Amino acid sequence: MDYLVAQDLIRSEHLDLVREGGLNGFKPFETTCGAATEPLIRLSPAEPLTLDDFAGYRELDRFDFDEAVADCHFGRYDGGRLFYMTASGQRPVLFAKADGDPLVRSNVAADGRPDPSLLRFGLWMSFGIAHNPHSIAIHSSVIVHSGRAVLFLGESGTGKSTHTRLWREHIPGAQLLNDDSPIVRVVEGVPTVFGSPWSGKTPCYRNESYPIAAFVRLAQAPHNRIARLPVVRAIGALLPSCPPAFAYDAQLQDNICDTLSQLIARVPVYQLECLPDADAARLSFETTIADR
Repeated sequence: MDYLVAQDLIRSEHLDLVREGGLNGFKPFETTCGAATEPLIRLSPAEPLTLDDFAGYRELDRFDFDEAVADCHFGRYDGGRLFYMTASGQRPVLFAKADGDPLVRSNVAADGRPDPSLLRFGLWMSFGIAHNPHSIAIHSSVIVHSGRAVLFLGESGTGKSTHTRLWREHIPGAQLLNDDSPIVRVVEGVPTVFGSPWSGKTPCYRNESYPIAAFVRLAQAPHNRIARLPVVRAIGALLPSCPPAFAYDAQLQDNICDTLSQLIARVPVYQLECLPDADAARLSFETTIADR
């Protein structure tokens, strides 16, 4: 099965991600491109892999995956990158991508139907590795109005989803594009955001793209105030919302910084200190969309 995400092709061999993998978010991205079309990644999901198959593995980062109660490991092996997850009492689930090759080898379905949470996250990591250097999955909630998109960023619990909900409730015509992990890239000189199959707890899987009007980093405050950030602070506002594990891989991180530099040269970045109220939504709307 083929899936077109942010103008790039994911090909899953012998596994329908929607009907067999349980990933309903991929359904809007189904496509028929034909075998002659080269994919960005080609998932081989049922290989009998073990950690011993990856000589020279060097761990770069280790972190928790709360959704599946699993430990995650990201690193390099001789000739490629390896991401694997270990849930309590289970064998490691591996996703390995060789340098310069679209093939992503995995054992996620080696024992039959895969765990949807592990499959979804492994694909997200693999797609992010393959998409680098020209695109980034940015942790944000994205609202669309008047044919343009605004990305709201911030630490978990800051109120990104609340703020975009307030837009939809109080600003006619506002629509949600993605609530967790949209894909951002510069397309023919135009910074563009794409909906994706990864949208966190909100099932918003829209196969659409829009030019970016602004990035807005949220901060909770007892008032509503917005200010445009200078270049250095703009980089600091965007970088924490990029895939954190990639910060430990020098090549991936350099490419992310290059892409961010292209974005902030073309798109304003704001800091919004705000309350969770309608006035905050109106303020950010007037600044990013209505007055531009």
